[in-house]
Amino acid sequence: MYKKILLAYDGSQEGRAALKQGAELAVMCQAEVCLLAVLAPDIGVIYAEAAVPSDLPDRMLADIQESLNEGKAKLQGMGLSVETRLENGIPAGEIGRVAKAIQSDLIVVGHREQGALSRWWGGSTGASLLAHAPCSILIAIAPTTQIDA
Repeated sequence: MYKKILLAYDGSQEGRAALKQGAELAVMCQAEVCLLAVLAPDIGVIYAEAAVPSDLPDRMLADIQESLNEGKAKLQGMGLSVETRLENGIPAGEIGRVAKAIQSDLIVVGHREQGALSRWWGGSTGASLLAHAPCSILIAIAPTTQIDA
């Protein structure tokens, strides 16, 4: 069914849900996996760095690289063949571009709950991805903890 799965991963709870669900599918399908992290431009950080340079961009890059390495180790521990990629840009566009470049059969992304203002201001990566995706998309929902009454 799926031969190559692109997993968008950032180490967040939503990203871990995508990693888990995508990995389970990859194991069932004996698919190759490309683990992708996208370092999105943050206008606040850009302005702050212009005013007072710091090591913040380097720390952000190190954190995302650490998340990629962690995700890769988990996937390899499940016996999967994994390629990792770190890209810079707008997440939906980069995910779609990489999926096309590697000829992905499936893109797996996590779902992050946003308020109406956040969606209006920044948009939803999952919704924006529909315009850029060359293949099917699975939007993974992280399980919620329920308290029994």
